Amino acid sequence: MKLKLILSAALMAGVICAQAATENAAPPTASTNADDAMKALFGDPDVVKANGFTIKRSDLDQIVSGAKARAAAQNTPLPQDLDAQVLDQLITIQLLLQKATPADRTAGKADADLEYTNLLKQFGSDAALQRQLTAVGMTVDQLRAKAAQEATAKAALKRELNVAVTAAEVQAYYSNHSADFEEPETVHVRHILLLTIDPETRTPLATNTIAAKRAQIDDLLKRVRAGEDFSALAKQYSEDPGSKDNGGEYTFPRGQMDPAFESAAFSMTNNQISDVVTTAYGFHVIQLLDKKAAHKVALADKVPTSDATVADEINDGLLGLKIKKLAPDYVKQLRTEYKLEILDPSLKAEDDDLQTQAAAAAAAPDAGAPAPGGMSQ
Repeated sequence: MKLKLILSAALMAGVICAQAATENAAPPTASTNADDAMKALFGDPDVVKANGFTIKRSDLDQIVSGAKARAAAQNTPLPQDLDAQVLDQLITIQLLLQKATPADRTAGKADADLEYTNLLKQFGSDAALQRQLTAVGMTVDQLRAKAAQEATAKAALKRELNVAVTAAEVQAYYSNHSADFEEPETVHVRHILLLTIDPETRTPLATNTIAAKRAQIDDLLKRVRAGEDFSALAKQYSEDPGSKDNGGEYTFPRGQMDPAFESAAFSMTNNQISDVVTTAYGFHVIQLLDKKAAHKVALADKVPTSDATVADEINDGLLGLKIKKLAPDYVKQLRTEYKLEILDPSLKAEDDDLQTQAAAAAAAPDAGAPAPGGMSQ
């Protein structure tokens, strides 16, 4: 529903997904060299031409590769007409860029800069990101340029369609979808875990090893109760890979954790440190950092992991629905206006099918607005 930067997000996801595969590998130049060899043999033909722009085969392939990397990492299926869907989005972006104003380009650059900043946070540094981009045959400038193009196209589409969402519409959606904004009771804790099972086979460790770990967790409990830095001890000693690096912290509602761990966490008061808690995984020491009662989030509340408010999310979602309804006819007009041609016969056939499906979907009765993402579980 939100006006997401779909194509640049696919590129960025491809970079992120490639990171784990290449960190411990030999210098990953083979795939890049293979791509260069293919271009040398077969060239890089235009697959689309129109008044004002062309789209090359390499433009399409780069996005498709990113989408495939993301799907493989997340173990999700890909549509059979992936190439046609990506090409349709590339065409739409290029058509909208022909309509973009200086103000659209300024807004697009700001949006793309924010997306790039968020990506940098995931990698930790410019150098780390640049190394990974090199590994997948991209440059920072290429990535940022594609993100800026897509964000500019998004701004141009919104302006050209002249759509807006009123405060009354946001309030009505919030009131009519009350259940979507209910938050359960949650706790924010940190813990130290010493495993008593093999993490791969889930079989119990030797009896003497378990006894040694019990003695160690008892010692760690004494140390945190004596005032040592809990977070530092978790980073040094915890054997929970999911929380070790951030000092053992988790935030969760009821029903997500081991029952013994959950029972201890929800029974404590703020800053209290538990006794040793035994679960199916091993021995834990837990500290409660914060507890929040079940509540309904307000329109002015911030969405987790974002600076956006609930009202912002609803506004974006409703705006997306309006644009989704109006955009197909507008883009179809642009295809005619700019004399668009798809030069690759197989891609043209797939695009014809895709446009037929889109027209049928647009003609179907509206199924209603789903809840904006970001709040409901």
